[in-house]
Amino acid sequence: MLTSRSARPAALAPALALAALAVAVPFPASAAAPPAVTARAETPVLHDDEAGGDADADDPAIWRNAADPDRSLVIATAKQGGLRVYDLGAREVQSVPAPAAPAPDRAPGRFNNVDLVHGFRLPSGRADLAVTSDRGGDRLRFYRITPNGRGGPLTDVTAPAAPPVFSSSQEEIDEQRTAYGLATWTDRATGRSYALVSRRERTSIALLELLPEADGTVGYRKVRTLDLPAGFRLPNGTSWSPCGEPGELPQVEGMVVDPANGTLYAGQEDVGIWRMRADLTGTPKLVDKVREYGVPGTYDEETEECTAGADPGYGGTRISADVEGLTLVTEPDGDGLLLASSQGDNTFAAYDREVSDANEYEGGFRVAPASSALDGSEECDGAAALAAPLGSAYPNGLLVVQDGHDAPGDGERPSTNFKFVDLGQVLDAVDD
Repeated sequence: MLTSRSARPAALAPALALAALAVAVPFPASAAAPPAVTARAETPVLHDDEAGGDADADDPAIWRNAADPDRSLVIATAKQGGLRVYDLGAREVQSVPAPAAPAPDRAPGRFNNVDLVHGFRLPSGRADLAVTSDRGGDRLRFYRITPNGRGGPLTDVTAPAAPPVFSSSQEEIDEQRTAYGLATWTDRATGRSYALVSRRERTSIALLELLPEADGTVGYRKVRTLDLPAGFRLPNGTSWSPCGEPGELPQVEGMVVDPANGTLYAGQEDVGIWRMRADLTGTPKLVDKVREYGVPGTYDEETEECTAGADPGYGGTRISADVEGLTLVTEPDGDGLLLASSQGDNTFAAYDREVSDANEYEGGFRVAPASSALDGSEECDGAAALAAPLGSAYPNGLLVVQDGHDAPGDGERPSTNFKFVDLGQVLDAVDD
């Protein structure tokens, strides 16, 4: 997603107008605040401006080094700043730039989300890949993970002829309704690997099959596209769509696939969490709604904001718009959780990952400040969890969350980074 709404500099407001209605609310006073967990470490701060390198933390992925878990890595997007790779101490070990603009008047690369593919078959053998959505170029980019690589753990293996995901021309790419959210999936029945990619300011999700090229690079082909609803019929018989700038539709960003059953969970930011088949066949089901679901809004051209009307009471009770980073906690016994960032109230919601239990709500938590020097997470965009031992640092597994307002701040520059949280602490909080 773009930089958190309340963190956007005023000078950027015309270009970054509200995409959908979001009622800014703290955790509801009528409900008890969820338990708090604290981070053990945080990455260096990133700044989204020229002085800071146009870098803005967004979405992480966790790569486990099976041969040496203590040397596992966190790979994260920094938007126009490219990719950052961190060790388990949250120290930067590599910075990978986003592609340069194809021409002076064109958009440069802008990495939005990242996910991993394990054991992808290349001509030289199997390899783990980091896959990222390049919103600036409307493409996917691929990086081979080699922990002892001479230039760093990541090596670009993107096929030069990789096509745009949604756009038919450079002019259409320049409009930036391009590749946005991302989740990867390997079909256990066929061994084929895929990426599911959402489109900025649209409701579309595309299924792309990942293809090895003879020269050792990775490309893809589009299999099919699914469009989620942009409007909804409310129980009182009226129609409702989230308020937004004219022409914008309620987009999806946070996505994750359950590898055990090929189920895709997709967060439509101002609507709720959808569940569907990862092959994009069948009918999607809305698992949970944001609190603001059904609230009418009027867009003001002068202020470029939405004014909310009366709440008819049709929304959910656990997540507030935007619903953002989705990640799975997959435990060895088959149990596990779907975690969702509730950006509007700075909390996280946990759901049972079992479809047979209708993804029952299990509880929530928040990432609170650990000390005056280590703050919590606010307006979290992306999150990644790994329920596997990661050496001595995180024997219970790891949760990495984006912090949209790193403290202390730095004047007018938005300050963002990633927090590292002991996953065992999170599971204990949800169980309480």
